[in-house]
Amino acid sequence: MIVTILGSGTSQGVPVIGCNCAVCKSLDFRDKRLRASVHIAIDNRSFIIDSGPDFRQQVLREGISSLDALLFTHEHKDHTAGMDDIRSFNFLQERDMPVYARKQVLDQLKQEYAYVFAASKYPGVPRVEVHEIKNEDFIVEGIKVTPIEVLHYKLPVFGYRIGDFAYITDMKSISDEEFKKLNGVKVLVVNALQQTPHISHLTLEEAIDFAQKAGAEQTYLTHLSHKMGKQRDVEKMLPENIAIAFDGLKIAL
Repeated sequence: MIVTILGSGTSQGVPVIGCNCAVCKSLDFRDKRLRASVHIAIDNRSFIIDSGPDFRQQVLREGISSLDALLFTHEHKDHTAGMDDIRSFNFLQERDMPVYARKQVLDQLKQEYAYVFAASKYPGVPRVEVHEIKNEDFIVEGIKVTPIEVLHYKLPVFGYRIGDFAYITDMKSISDEEFKKLNGVKVLVVNALQQTPHISHLTLEEAIDFAQKAGAEQTYLTHLSHKMGKQRDVEKMLPENIAIAFDGLKIAL
């Protein structure tokens, strides 16, 4: 399995429009963060979790020319706003794109992309094959995927585990029962928004505590805002097996 961090930033990305802070002005490429998303290549299959507003740019940057499925964690725009760009894969692969999401996410997509789901479709609109998922294992192209339900303040969000890899974004809390799904995970990617308290995201300290409790061999922190600080400064504060993710990072399992 090869996991590629397509984007490691929060909803505004980094740099933030109009901001002159040291992080937004940084020349370190690792401090340039598109909206959070990840690509998973496994057993000749290609999956992407979340298609945010930077989806097209991310796919072009990584040279992704095939996509077998698109999985959504939740319905916020920084995770769904790029779905229209699956059209290119429709044309290339001559098939509808399988989309996996819980009912509330699908309902939101049907509102935002009404033209995709219309009974009479305009020629050339994205074509999707909808798969409603619940909080139970499901199969995508022969690969088992385990949802991990977390809370983004009060909004239910799905993280996903595939084999020894787990991806959790937009989490503030998790139940003991859901946490058990991380048993034995080797690589964990989890959100860490900033160093100060936040109502709906883990802070740096909370993410470190969560990662150490999960016991993964290696943890990467994602969904970072410019308030977190520069990559080179923050990474000095981390335990040996916890690192800051950056756009384009590839993780081999």
